[in-house]
Amino acid sequence: MKVLVIGGNFAGSTAALEIKRKLKDQAEVTLIDRNENFLYIPSLIWVPTGRREVSDISVNRRTVLEKKGVKFVQTTAIKVDPETKIVETEAGSFPYDELVIATGPKVNFDIVPGLKEHAYYIGTPTGAMETRKKLEAFKQNPGPIVIGATQSAGCMGAAYEFLFNIEKWLREQNIRKKVDLYWVTPETYLGHFGIDGMPMGEQMLKAFMKMFNIHYRTNVGVKEVKADSVVLSTDEVLPSSFTMLMPPFIGVDFIKNSPALEAATNGFFDVHASYRHQKYDSVWVAGLAVNVPPPFKQGAVPFAVPKTGYPSDETGKIVAENIVRVYQGNPVLKEKSWGKIAGLCIMDAGKKEVLIFSNHLFKPRAFAIMLPNVFYDVTKVLLEKYFLWKLRNGYASLP
Repeated sequence: MKVLVIGGNFAGSTAALEIKRKLKDQAEVTLIDRNENFLYIPSLIWVPTGRREVSDISVNRRTVLEKKGVKFVQTTAIKVDPETKIVETEAGSFPYDELVIATGPKVNFDIVPGLKEHAYYIGTPTGAMETRKKLEAFKQNPGPIVIGATQSAGCMGAAYEFLFNIEKWLREQNIRKKVDLYWVTPETYLGHFGIDGMPMGEQMLKAFMKMFNIHYRTNVGVKEVKADSVVLSTDEVLPSSFTMLMPPFIGVDFIKNSPALEAATNGFFDVHASYRHQKYDSVWVAGLAVNVPPPFKQGAVPFAVPKTGYPSDETGKIVAENIVRVYQGNPVLKEKSWGKIAGLCIMDAGKKEVLIFSNHLFKPRAFAIMLPNVFYDVTKVLLEKYFLWKLRNGYASLP
């Protein structure tokens, strides 16, 4: 059996390694990704302030995958024909029996005029390093800062983390008193996170905002980003010498170039709870390529649900298990919708942290808790070390 995996971060690497581990020589597994290295994305928040280098959070894919028997092809996937079961890439055509789409997202910088030109983005290595360069210049001439997320964004957690890290960095540079710090978010309340909040979450974040003297605006979108200001959907103009905003995610070009797959309007895929494609049985979707409609009531400004590393990793494991079951003739597939995956997250707050746990990502939940650790972000650091160790050794079966 030929298994082809498109995309090699959390979901894709996990799926490829698990399929090979379980089926061994019965499966020829090939992973295609345009980048040579796996990137531990959650730690990008530390790159702009110099706490991490990109090399610290990168793992060579080829070394890990080929050691475990998975073929790695570094190229860009262009499109797929699900009828002929052939994927076209810049390096040629690849036939498959089972296809796993784990492409991750593309960032929609066109959601707001001026966003691409005047705001910074920390979600890529290039963006994180450009932000570091800007902050070095900012130290010489400090002014107001605006941090947050645009309308339709779903990655508020990383923006919160960056906000609190920047607040601490400003104090370390002895320029905090010179900076008015603003937080803007489409969330209907602080700590919604796109999961309808956690117990005491709003109160905790309000306390953080007060303690750190951060001005905030909830339930707002961004109308325009200018070189020296941010115009909100309410027409309020916030002065800004440095702006970092998280835009929304949309599907990558590979998906757009494959119309037969019938992706949703945002470029992601509606799937069964088994993560099997709704039309093509030989196509599976894992990670951020899965379309997850918000299960909560939207406010005046739309926003999306978070698609973080843990649920991406879990969907990769579910897809791998189900491909194995199909190959072995087992008609009963494992099912767990995105919202039923456990909520496990550690939010950094500038060398402090908040531990977030729940049995389900979405409500209803049997239990949900937020625990602040105001001493040191030791759990966040340990989680990073664990995931990088797991990746370097190809231990995808571990939690």
